[in-house]
Amino acid sequence: MKRIAALGGGESGVGAAVLAKVKGLDIFLSDNSTISQEAKAVLEKYGIPYEEGGHSRERILNADEIIKSPGIPDTAPIVAEALNLGIPVISEIEFAGRYDRAKKICVTGSNGKTTTTSLIYYMLRNAGLNVGLAGNIGKSYAYQVATEDFDIYVLELSSFQLDGMYDFKADIAILLNITPDHLDRYGHNMQNYIKAKFRITRNMSGEDCFIFCDDDSVTVGHINEIVLRAKMLPFSQKHETAQGAFSDGEKITVRYEGEECVVRTDELSLQGRHNIYNSMAAAITGKIMNITNDVIRRSLATFENIEHRLEKVMSVRGVLYINDSKATNVNSTWYALECMKHPVVWIAGGTDKGNDYSEIEQLVREKVKALICLGKDNSKLHSFFGPIVPSITDASSAEEAVRKAYGLAEEGDVVLLSPCCASFDLFKNYEDRGRQFKQAVRAL
Repeated sequence: MKRIAALGGGESGVGAAVLAKVKGLDIFLSDNSTISQEAKAVLEKYGIPYEEGGHSRERILNADEIIKSPGIPDTAPIVAEALNLGIPVISEIEFAGRYDRAKKICVTGSNGKTTTTSLIYYMLRNAGLNVGLAGNIGKSYAYQVATEDFDIYVLELSSFQLDGMYDFKADIAILLNITPDHLDRYGHNMQNYIKAKFRITRNMSGEDCFIFCDDDSVTVGHINEIVLRAKMLPFSQKHETAQGAFSDGEKITVRYEGEECVVRTDELSLQGRHNIYNSMAAAITGKIMNITNDVIRRSLATFENIEHRLEKVMSVRGVLYINDSKATNVNSTWYALECMKHPVVWIAGGTDKGNDYSEIEQLVREKVKALICLGKDNSKLHSFFGPIVPSITDASSAEEAVRKAYGLAEEGDVVLLSPCCASFDLFKNYEDRGRQFKQAVRAL
């Protein structure tokens, strides 16, 4: 019997362990820290042996294969040792893909992944299709392969998940953009990160479709270095495309194999330049999946944005509070600031991943009247934005940040939480940060 070790007791690791058990493999799960009560209940329900608070080295290194959760880097001692011994280390996505016969629509990119994935899922559901949502969003892909029976999956894939994929194949792959992110995990080498993103195109055939942004210079600059047999479907806001999608600002035109769909941009539920890109990627997918133009249009017009992504919380005394906690890199915050039509009190900060703030310097000059730094170490924000922003102050909790924002904002302003940084210095994750922010706003 094949021996499998799953590293990490979160959503991904537990899902992989359940699938391994269901498929009759010898499975053991190990987590270096603590495992939640909910996760333990699932492991116990399926009779899966596990440990927490450390790794039983011999038991793990005795495995035929290791399934690693995306949050664990290859440099973690137990992973490095396994790789050194030649033990295959794969992702949950690679593992689940072996047992999944469903059509797979896979979405990656530095920004817009969750929004686009959710939008495609919403559209396919509206078309009455039997579809699952997984990957970096929702319930674990492996857990759903073990317990559900979908015809189609829409998978949001991070670069960390793509790193551990070898034989997995997408039927439709979408690459939204590539901007510097997570470079701390890629030896501060942008090329390594770019290669990780392009892994989404692995194993694709001439029957498959690759949807990509033709306005993204990094993507276009590397596309010819990758051996691609898939149908190429670009989307652009700068020029017309023969196949794929383009926008002239007033409408989106989608073309695929002789079919055309036109959607007015003022009818899109998601506004802003970046969301036109997300909507185009979703609309192309809809055409490939033979969804009617009416369902495509209706879905793009009625979709509600995901939590923590430019989420309007509420207005207090004429000031709108927006939760964009999911903006964990500079480029995401660029998109948020670009959408703002009113003076901004900006809340930013957290764990800096090697950010280059010059990318947003002009937008900050034009739109930000005050900056509240929400992190343990705010020195980089102070030194860069000190000469640019009229007022800068610090906060060590979401409640303190909101209280200070309330004092700084005037009627007609926007208070924007768009951190540019990871959340792990003061919060469990970006969701925790967003929820604490919303709670503090509602308590005003």
